[in-house]
Amino acid sequence: MSTKTVLVTGGAGYIGSHVVRQLREAGTAVVVLDDLSTGFREAVLDAPLVVGNTGDAALVDAVLREHHVDAVLHFAARTIVPESVADPLRYYANNTCATRNLLEACVRHGVRRFVFSSTAAVYGPTADGRAGEDTPTQPISPYGCSKLMSEWMLRDLDANGSMKHVILRYFNVAGCDPHGRIGHSTRDSTLLFKVACEVAVGKRGELAIFGTDYATPDGTGIRDFIHVEDLADAHLRALDHLDRGGASTTLNCGYGHGYSVREVIAAVERASGAPLRVVERPRRDGDIPALVADARRIRDVLGWTPRHDDLDLIARTALAWERRLAARGA
Repeated sequence: MSTKTVLVTGGAGYIGSHVVRQLREAGTAVVVLDDLSTGFREAVLDAPLVVGNTGDAALVDAVLREHHVDAVLHFAARTIVPESVADPLRYYANNTCATRNLLEACVRHGVRRFVFSSTAAVYGPTADGRAGEDTPTQPISPYGCSKLMSEWMLRDLDANGSMKHVILRYFNVAGCDPHGRIGHSTRDSTLLFKVACEVAVGKRGELAIFGTDYATPDGTGIRDFIHVEDLADAHLRALDHLDRGGASTTLNCGYGHGYSVREVIAAVERASGAPLRVVERPRRDGDIPALVADARRIRDVLGWTPRHDDLDLIARTALAWERRLAARGA
């Protein structure tokens, strides 16, 4: 990579820390900006960590200047759909307004490459449960809206020549570093694999299935689950794409096939060797029946080939990390 220093916002969080580790393994200079509200200092293995928020203009200016940053990977955000429905202004402030501040600082300091952590929540329901990058965006949660508004800002900065970008629309991220160095440590997570593994190790008493009457084969929601290691690799390839002069683009990050909630539970049960206590609950606001990525474009544009497309592997790595956390009382 030709970049001098990459700023990774939210680099102490679940996905960001995996990307930072892969960047450092590739020999890239990295600085992390994270307010540690959901991230963990120990997840930043060997990069400088600046504790603070992307909404702090003076701090962002100082980081960009002092570390000679010429590319940004932006992960810092609130990401819980039901929480966004209950407190939408928090999401617009933290996700959209703080991103605007970061982008303004980047333009001011001449940062020309930006990789943005977006979400499949920008799509909303689709007729066939699949979404390609050209599928109309119609988010049904403030979370999805807050991310889409940030995408629009990047589109407009590309149009006026200020900055090139890659927008990566994540589907459902799961799993952990197969070598157990870092993992998903977020407290009170709502992500299915994380919750299921916490039940498996006794940290939670039960796992709730929200909605069992969807028009799917087993009545539960279907999602496209992507291993965090493959997602992290997509970010490095996105940065390489921009470093080589590639055009701004938007790409789905998924495997192109889905699993139901009950199938995920079964995978965690296989990994743990014991059944999970499961309860059934009504549907949640902001959830949709099925959403699977059309993931052909990312393979064509970035040459990305996933290496961890295996539901049982995802379950084993997620559970191994949860057992590690339980062993140290975390």
